Amino acid sequence: MTATNDDPLAALATRALDFVRDDSVVGLGAGRAASAFVRALAARARGGLRVRGVPASEDTARLARELGIALVGLEAELDLTVDGADEVDRGLNLIKGYGGAFVRERIVAAASRRQVILVTADKLVETLGGRGRLPVEVLPFALPLCQRRLEDLGLKPALRTREERPFVTDNFNVIVDCTVGPIADPAALERAILAIPGVIDTGLFLGTADTVLVSDGETVRELVRRRSR
Repeated sequence: MTATNDDPLAALATRALDFVRDDSVVGLGAGRAASAFVRALAARARGGLRVRGVPASEDTARLARELGIALVGLEAELDLTVDGADEVDRGLNLIKGYGGAFVRERIVAAASRRQVILVTADKLVETLGGRGRLPVEVLPFALPLCQRRLEDLGLKPALRTREERPFVTDNFNVIVDCTVGPIADPAALERAILAIPGVIDTGLFLGTADTVLVSDGETVRELVRRRSR
């Protein structure tokens, strides 16, 4: 455990720097935790750390460029990805997507040797779905069909909007936020949602996180996923 400062996200970002090797390529997630990490990484790079980034959103790309981090694409070998999450269960399974960039976040994480997740303690849940929301990215043409099929699964879908207009992702798709309770079988639910024609991806990230750093306001804890032998 390490002591934190008054900003838990800054403390998590600083701790995550311990995973970054010199002359490496790092996946840069999206959202507040990822932005804090980008800022910490840029400061370390100004001190001499050689690093390149692969951003998981256009917002992250803009921030990284502004701070002087060199960016590359998925043709590079990624050492790790650092990102946030909206829920983390005991098995380090995740729900992501409240910020809307989860499709690219999944791709960048899949291209990386390791995924490190930064969260505050309020994001920890006993069972995924505990915070009541599961994002699903949908092809706009298929939206009516997807909404009906999601309703058939009992998920109560609602089109995400911003300023009274549909929220559009960096991939030019829309997001449906599904009302959920604790999910008894996340893998089965993921399969059922992905089977709907027009669904691009869900916010369920099962078995992707290798390490989760958790700030409870006073310390940073490191949780490591147990791998089956």
